[in-house]
Amino acid sequence: TVVHDLGLRDGVQRVLFGNDLTFWLHKLVFIDAVSFLSGKRLALSLDRYILVDIDDIFVGKEGTRMNVNDVQALLDTQNLLRAQITNFTFNLGFSGKFYHTGTEEEDEGDDLLLRSVDQFWWFPHMWSHMQPHLFRNESSLVEQMVLNKKFALEHGIPTDSGYAVAPHHSGVYPVHGPLYGAWKKVWDVGITSTEEYPHLKPARHRRGFIHKNIMVLPRQTCGLFTHTIFYKEYPGGPKELDSSIQGGELFFTVVLNPISIFMTHLSNYGNDRLGLYTFVNLANFVQSWTNLRLQTLPPAQLAHKYFELFPDQKDPLWQNPCDDKRHRDIWPKEKTCDRLPRFLVIGPQKTGTTALYLFLVMHPSILSNSPSPKTFEEVQFFNRNNYHRGIDWYMDFFPVPSNATTDLLFEKSASYFHSEEAPKRAASLVPKAKIITILIDPSDRAYSWYQHQRSHEDPAALRFSFYEVISAGPRAPPELRALQKRCLVPGWYASHIERWLLYFPPLQLLIIDGQQLRTDPATVMDDVQKFLGVSRHYNYSEALTFDSHKGFWCQLLEEGKTKCLGKSKGRKYPPMGPDSRAFLSSYYRDHNVELAKLLHRLGQPLPAWLRQELQKAR
Repeated sequence: TVVHDLGLRDGVQRVLFGNDLTFWLHKLVFIDAVSFLSGKRLALSLDRYILVDIDDIFVGKEGTRMNVNDVQALLDTQNLLRAQITNFTFNLGFSGKFYHTGTEEEDEGDDLLLRSVDQFWWFPHMWSHMQPHLFRNESSLVEQMVLNKKFALEHGIPTDSGYAVAPHHSGVYPVHGPLYGAWKKVWDVGITSTEEYPHLKPARHRRGFIHKNIMVLPRQTCGLFTHTIFYKEYPGGPKELDSSIQGGELFFTVVLNPISIFMTHLSNYGNDRLGLYTFVNLANFVQSWTNLRLQTLPPAQLAHKYFELFPDQKDPLWQNPCDDKRHRDIWPKEKTCDRLPRFLVIGPQKTGTTALYLFLVMHPSILSNSPSPKTFEEVQFFNRNNYHRGIDWYMDFFPVPSNATTDLLFEKSASYFHSEEAPKRAASLVPKAKIITILIDPSDRAYSWYQHQRSHEDPAALRFSFYEVISAGPRAPPELRALQKRCLVPGWYASHIERWLLYFPPLQLLIIDGQQLRTDPATVMDDVQKFLGVSRHYNYSEALTFDSHKGFWCQLLEEGKTKCLGKSKGRKYPPMGPDSRAFLSSYYRDHNVELAKLLHRLGQPLPAWLRQELQKAR
C-alpha cells in the first residue's frame, strides 16, 4: 500500500509506503514520489537513450554465429524496435580477420551482414580480436588496426563513426597509452566505452571520463555474455533473465540512467537469439509501465549528450591498477605498481621542502623521482594538467625499486599542499601513501614567496612593495591579485590540512616544524624515519654539517667536502617591514587559532612560532 499524505495537519506532504522497497513496482513509485515531493527538482527527464552494441561480429566458434535466418531476424527486429525506440539501430563491432571462418551457413550469414551494411552502425574492434594491453608499442597496434580498416574499406563498412571498443575493454581503463594513440592515428576515434571505470561493480557507480580527447562512456551489461546462447540454459534458469527484464536489474538500468550503452555479443543473436528476445521484451515492459521516451543516438551524439548531462565526469580519477584484480588482468604485465610512491612531501612552498628533499635522498633506502625538464625535482602530477597525461607518464619518473619491501619511493611537490584537487587524486591512486608537510610562520612564508618572485623578475613583485601586495583590495590589477593569492592562501594551514584529512587518516600525516628542521635537522630526520618505518636507520648527526657561510645544514661528503642547496636557496633579502608584519599577524590570527585547535586534536605539539602568535592574539 502506498498513501499520499496531503499534509493538511502540519503542511508537510509525505508519501507513505506500507512495506519495504523490495518489490519492483514500489521502487518505481518511490522514484516518482521523490520527483513529486521535490517539485521535480530531484528528477531526471523522461528521455532515455539506449545504444545496443553487438561485439565480436565475424568472431566466434562454429555453431555460435549467425546464419542467414538470424541476420534476417536481426533486421526485422531492428525495424520492430523502431516503433518503440526512436531511431533504434544496432551498432556492430567487427574483427575482420574472422570473416568466413564459420560453417557454410554461418559464412552466408556473414555475407548477408555485409550486403546489409548500410542498415546498421559499425565500429571497429581489433583485427585479430587480441587485447590491446598485450601490445607494448603504438606501432604494433597501428599495424593491427590498419588491417581491420583495410577489411572495412574492401567491404564497404563505414569507417567514420569515431567510435571503437577494445576487446575485453583492455587498455581503455586502466589506460594503456599506445591504444589511445593508435586509435586516433588510424580511426580518428573520439568515443569509446568501458564497464571498468572506476570498477565493474557496482554497476550503478560506473562513470565516464575524457582522456587524450577521447570520450570514454560507461558501458552496461544486460545479462548476456558470449556463452549465454540458449534460453533454457540461461545461468540460474530462464526466470533469472525474465526477472531482470521485468522490473529487475536490466529494467532499472534503463530507468535510473539517462544514457545506457549495452554490451552484447554476436553469439547472443544466433541459436535462441537471446539478444532479440531481451530487448524486445525490455522495450515492451518499459512502454507498459512507464512514460519514458526511449530513443537511440549515434555514439558521437550520445557522448556529447552524456557529458552535457554529467560535466563533472570529464576529469578522470586514476586509481591503483593493482587494487582490482580485473584491472590488473588487463594491464601490461611489464608494468608494476611498485613504481608508485610510498610517501609524498606536499609542501607548502618556501617552508624548507627542498632541504627536506636533500636530506631524504641521502638515505640509502629512500628513492626519489627523476627530475622533470620543466619543474626540476618536482613532478607536480596531482595538481596540474600533468595529471591528464595518465599514470604511465607519472610512473616513468620513478625507478623500479631493487627491493619493493624495504625501498621507499617518494616525490616532493610543494604546490600539492594548497591544491583543491591533489588530496582526492592522491588518495585515489596511492591511498596508503604517507603525507609529510612542513609549517613555518605563514607571515614569513608569504614574505619569502614574494622575494622568490622578485628574484624571478615577476613584474608584479618588481612593481609593488610587499605591503602593497598583501593589502591589495578587490579592485587591484589582476596580476597584483594573483601574486597576493600566491603569497597569502598557502598560509591558511588548517584549511588545507583539513582537506588532506578528508582523504587520508591522521596516522598517515606528519607535520614538521620548519624552524626545527632548519636548526636541528638530525632530530627531525630521526622522527621522519620513525614515521616512514624505514627498516634501516640512517645517522643524520654524522651525515650533516652546518655551513656558517650559507647559514644552513649541508650533506657532509668524503674528505670534508659538502653538498649544499643551490644558490637560489638561503637567499639574503631585507627584513620584513613592521607594517607588513603587523598586517599579516592580524590577517592570519584566525587561521592560526584554527591550526592550534587542529594540532591539539591530532595530538601534535605546537611549533614555537605558533605559540608566539597565539600569545599576541590574547
